Amino acid sequence: MLEHGGQLREAAAHYRIPRENWLDLSTGINPTAWPVPTLSMACWHRLPESDDGLEAAAADYYGNTNLLPVAGSQAAIQLLPMLLPRAVVACISPIYAEHPKAWSQAGHRLRFLQNALLPRALSAATPYVLLCNPNNPTADRHPQAIALDAAKQLNKRGGWLIVDEAFIDTTPDDSLTPLAGTDEAPNLIVLRSLGKFFGLAGARLGFLFAAPEIRRKMAELMGPWTVAGPAREAGRLALRDTNWQKTMRPQLLAASQRLVALLTPFGEVKSTALFAALTTAHSSELHEFLATRGILTRRFEQQPLLRLGLPGHESEWERLSNALNAWKP
Repeated sequence: MLEHGGQLREAAAHYRIPRENWLDLSTGINPTAWPVPTLSMACWHRLPESDDGLEAAAADYYGNTNLLPVAGSQAAIQLLPMLLPRAVVACISPIYAEHPKAWSQAGHRLRFLQNALLPRALSAATPYVLLCNPNNPTADRHPQAIALDAAKQLNKRGGWLIVDEAFIDTTPDDSLTPLAGTDEAPNLIVLRSLGKFFGLAGARLGFLFAAPEIRRKMAELMGPWTVAGPAREAGRLALRDTNWQKTMRPQLLAASQRLVALLTPFGEVKSTALFAALTTAHSSELHEFLATRGILTRRFEQQPLLRLGLPGHESEWERLSNALNAWKP
């Protein structure tokens, strides 16, 4: 099993701090989640149906009908490598670790390109290129025009571009999702999630955007009723709530800027609207220091990087600020 953020029970036991006393900044999930209303009894009682409006709501929100609902983008991450012929995958890293794990387990060979730009990934001459945009955990971005050009170049040699856009909802104009599986980019596969921006990580709802044949194979592999009825209903309502979305985007961007300002004295900081990535030679020590004060962050063993999500309430901001002010490398 790979280590992930949000392991509060483990942290509580290790540091002997009660679970309810922790400030969890380890996940990058919106701390102000979309407010789930009371759901219908039918979504609990009946088997899920594909004509309940979820697909239509998702098509409008993401700007693309070439979609398939999945049980969180993690489900697609694990199954997608089984759908494509085994080959060499250029993996722009560091990257969300479940991606290379899934491709490796499916028999593909990985070529890790550390902090690479897309042109370098293309020069590796592999049939598949895999990336997160914005990247998790570094917050680096790949411009839309460059990514689209990469997809076109890969298409000429029968290749695929696979993009995880879990953290792109606050800047939808930067997204490649509307192009996935279209005539302009038939070899582009994009994964989306309702777990981060909407804060509905527990619903396990995401989408695969791809050409019809990829979606058909994925649907066959997953089987029926892959997304639970309550998740489908909540997801449909969230995707239709444009007022909440328009209000939340600037709020998250402002909060992200505030977090960057707090962290800048301690090293190089890059950010998305939902997390900041702090590069510092003291990442392990700072992670430990904050943990002893009940603040959980995400540490990465292979690079001097600490990822912090957004605090929610003002008291949580003050708690983080006070802890950082007390830190002496």
